[in-house]
Order: sequence, then C-alpha cells, then structure tokens
Amino acid sequence: MQSWQSHPVPRVPGIPMPVRLFDTATRELRPTTPGHTATMYVCGITPYDATHLGHAATYLAFDLVHRLWLDAGHAVHYVQNVTDVDDPLLERAERDSADWMVLAMRETALFREDMEALRVLPPRDYVGAVEAIPEITEVVAKLLADGVAYRADEGFPDVYYDHSATAWFGSVSNEDEPTMRALFAERGGDPDRPGKRHPLDPVLWRAARPGEPCWDGELGSGRPGWHVECSVIALNRLGMGFDVQGGGSDLIFPHHEFSAAHAEALTGQHPFARHYVHAGMIGLDGEKMSKSRGNLVFVSRLRGDRVDPMAIRLALLDGHYRADRDWTPALLEAGAARLATWRAATALPAGPSAEDTVARLRTHLADDLDTPRALLAVDAWAAEAMAGRGRDPDAPTLIRTAVDALLGIALAE
Repeated sequence: MQSWQSHPVPRVPGIPMPVRLFDTATRELRPTTPGHTATMYVCGITPYDATHLGHAATYLAFDLVHRLWLDAGHAVHYVQNVTDVDDPLLERAERDSADWMVLAMRETALFREDMEALRVLPPRDYVGAVEAIPEITEVVAKLLADGVAYRADEGFPDVYYDHSATAWFGSVSNEDEPTMRALFAERGGDPDRPGKRHPLDPVLWRAARPGEPCWDGELGSGRPGWHVECSVIALNRLGMGFDVQGGGSDLIFPHHEFSAAHAEALTGQHPFARHYVHAGMIGLDGEKMSKSRGNLVFVSRLRGDRVDPMAIRLALLDGHYRADRDWTPALLEAGAARLATWRAATALPAGPSAEDTVARLRTHLADDLDTPRALLAVDAWAAEAMAGRGRDPDAPTLIRTAVDALLGIALAE
C-alpha cells in the first residue's frame, strides 16, 4: 500500500538526548535502547470515516518518537497497518449503501493527505490487511497445527486462539480477568459466541458469511481477525522484540494484548515489543471523541476551513500525549497565536542565543515527550526575541531548524 510523501528533516547542532518513554507493560518510565536501526509499529486506522483529532494526536506522539530517534542518529524502521477489512468498515458500507473497498480506499487516501499536511513522517512499510492475507493465513494455519488455535464447534467454522496458550498472557495490560472480559465485550470481542472454549478466546479467522467479503485458502473461505493482522504484519517486517509498539490507550486490551500473545505463541519468545506506549484519548464536551458518539472534529474539515495544519499540530502538542484531554476552540486559537509568534520571532535578523533553548527542547521531549514544557521553552525564547533582546544572527535559524526537526513545525511560510 502506498504511504504518503515525506519531507526533509534537518540536522540540529548540539547533543541529542536518549529517549525515555512510559511503558504500559511494566508501568515504568524507561529509556528506549534501539540499535543502529530503531524499530516501531503503530496500529493504523480502520478506514470507514475521516481522520479525527483523536487519530491525529496519536500519530503525532509517535512522530515525535520517530524524530527524536533520527536526531540521535538512528535509522528508523517504522511500520503501520491499515485495517481495510473488518466489521466496522463493512457495517458503515452497508449503512451507506457503499462498496466497502471504495469506502476503504477513499478514507485511506484522505488519511494520507491529513498526515502529510500535519507533517507526520511516513512509515517505511504501510500495509493493508487485505494485502497481508496470504501471510496471515500461513500464521493461522501454523497456530492450528501447533495446537494453540482451534475451530469453533458450533455454527460457522471460525478459528479461535486459545488465550491460555502461553504464560505471558496479561503481561501487556496487567488487567484481571473480569476487567478483560468487560473490555473484550466492549471492544470488538465475542465472549458469548457459542462453540468457543473460553469467553476471552479471540477470532483468528472468520469463516465466510453470506454477503461478506472472503478469501479462499488452506483455512477455508473467510477473512482474518483483527489482532492477528497486526501480529503478522509487525512480525514479518520487524521481528520479535522490536523497540516500540504504539497506539491509543483504547488498544491496550484486547488488541495489543492479543497481538503480542499470537506472536509469542508462534515463536515461543517474549516480549513481542520491548516498549508498549499508549496515547491518551481526545474528548469533546467531556466525552471521548469517537465515531459511535458522532462527536468528531475532522482534520480535513479544519483544513477545508483554511486552518493552518501547523496550528492544529501545535494545539494537539499543547497537552501531554498520555493524558486524556478535551479539544476546545481555545486550544486551536492558542495554537494559531503561538505559531504566529514563533514565525515572527524566527523571521527577525537576530535574537538571543538559542543553544540553551534547543538543549531544553531536547531534554523535555526526551522525558516521555513532555511537549507542554518543550513549547514553553520555545515560547520563552520567542518572547525575548520579540522584545528585541539578543544580537545573535544565527539564533533565529537555529530555533527554526530545531522546531522543524524535533517538533515537526514548519515556521517558514
């Protein structure tokens, strides 16, 4: 699948900082320790609607990780999927009397446009579930052969994963079974499906139903489950023990728990990822922004209203990535005002020395992506520059370069 266009990331003078991120699995703030090539998998969209600000906030967070690794001199192998066949997509297509493939292609194209406008660095591998079906069927067949998957014994011959197949199940979310069961029911699971061995067992291969898309192969006609899609795409491109598995906090359970479980059962190795990093939810009027609630603010609509994407980016970076927070018009106004100030300050012929500001910017971002403090560091430099303090002719260029490379904000209009 085609990704979106990238842009050059300038080199920033000074000393990079090692990145520390909060790990959901260990519940600790730990340094990332990539080798020459840093590896990251971030779960992508199910393309049945346009990119909303909750999506954007998540992908901006991992864009910062990408940028900090580049600043530290690493090559970055970033992988992202597209769940371009799944129940929510099929349900939306049926509701709108649309072709599910056309809907998926249209919304994926819009997502790419939004990411490019927000200057999110693209993944090296951008992989749709549909194009990965041969890989997925091979893995599901092996799990069946290894005895850690089974066919449901009632109704359609769906293939399920035995959630107790390894000793590591539960190590990502650290939830107890009653909480897991509740979340499984809320987030796409089928705990009450007859014929399963246990309510928590997730589907690996959904046998063909009338009116649903399906693919033929050694598993019989059907389509893949959600969790195994990400297991296979990540495993086949990054291998076990990649550096960061990312996504929104609503993916911790069941999606990231089961994605890890499938890969660990397949390989006999642990962990699937060395860091599990999760972004908070963006809300509107006190409720999580979601398609089911219909309370979405779309990036494309803001762009259509001629809002500068850099103002959107600054508004979203004004809160810590792990915090659940509300979107308000005031946030966007503040982002636009900050952008205008930074642009005016870096257009001056000279300003106060910027080396310390760049060092603080790096320090704050390396400290679990502390963007609120990083923005304040640049604000302080801009205020000094606008007040006419400082005579360093290189300072505006250094700030402009650092803000571009580390925060992804283009200050040149």
